[in-house]
Amino acid sequence: MERSITMQKEVRRLLLIFITGLFLSGITAFPIESQLEIAHRGIQYFHLDNKATAWVEKVYEGVREMNLRFPFISYGTDWLAFAHVMIAVAFVGPYRDPVRNIWVVEFGLIACFCIFPLAFIAGTIRQIPFFWQLIDCSFGVFGGLLLWRIHQKIKQLEIVSKSL
Repeated sequence: MERSITMQKEVRRLLLIFITGLFLSGITAFPIESQLEIAHRGIQYFHLDNKATAWVEKVYEGVREMNLRFPFISYGTDWLAFAHVMIAVAFVGPYRDPVRNIWVVEFGLIACFCIFPLAFIAGTIRQIPFFWQLIDCSFGVFGGLLLWRIHQKIKQLEIVSKSL
């Protein structure tokens, strides 16, 4: 019984890390222009000049111009943010009952895997620099590794729980 409780606490701790990351990535999608403006000012202040900063400057200019002329397009990123927050909420199920809701973790693993084709296909079509596509893929790598560990722990918890 003690081992089961310890394992469940570890699963919950790992899930909280994942939920927090997903939630933060969601809410930070709302103020994109403000964040880019801060980055723009930092780039200007420190006189940074490389491929990454040139890309950030181009994105800032595009978002700023789009929001001036067509602010309704940012509504799409609002929905992106909302989706991240709602998916984070879905992981409350495994937090409450990991064994019963392991399917949510499996869904998350599938989503993390699917980041790769989306980043490389849509990224290429949308002319996103390759280095930025790799940054986007890092969400799939880190999220996937964390969820894989959570999945393993839940499977172990299931075995221990059945033996009680």
